[in-house]
Amino acid sequence: MLRDDRDIPLYMIGIAAQMLSIHPQTLRLYEREGLVNPGRSEGNTRLYSQRDVERVKFILHLTRDMGINLAGVEVILKMREQMEEMQREMAGIIDYIRGYIREEFKKEMIKQGKMPEGMDEQSRRKPAKKVSRLKVEAKKTGRR
Repeated sequence: MLRDDRDIPLYMIGIAAQMLSIHPQTLRLYEREGLVNPGRSEGNTRLYSQRDVERVKFILHLTRDMGINLAGVEVILKMREQMEEMQREMAGIIDYIRGYIREEFKKEMIKQGKMPEGMDEQSRRKPAKKVSRLKVEAKKTGRR
């Protein structure tokens, strides 16, 4: 899987804290509690990615706006991760089923003689006519 640009560790703890308007100690606490896991430089400096910053923003929303304690935040984050994983799995299953149905449909069409072998639905379609925008507008208004 390709790495998203939001996953690149870029921000040192002071910069990330400033971006979030919090004290760096808060970020250290969240790391100690396992709520965020920043990358590390070769010198062992914490480096936060954009995704880490977004995650901390969500944590701050839960704690400040929703009144949820850190134990509750941990449960919510784990449930959120599980839901995202299930969504990825479901998308994979749906893609597999669509491909299977498509292949079975093609086999049936060939069997019934309605689609010659080597010809799929893409090659049977006629190219769309190009109509200029002026012609379409002229038809709508009745002018030429």
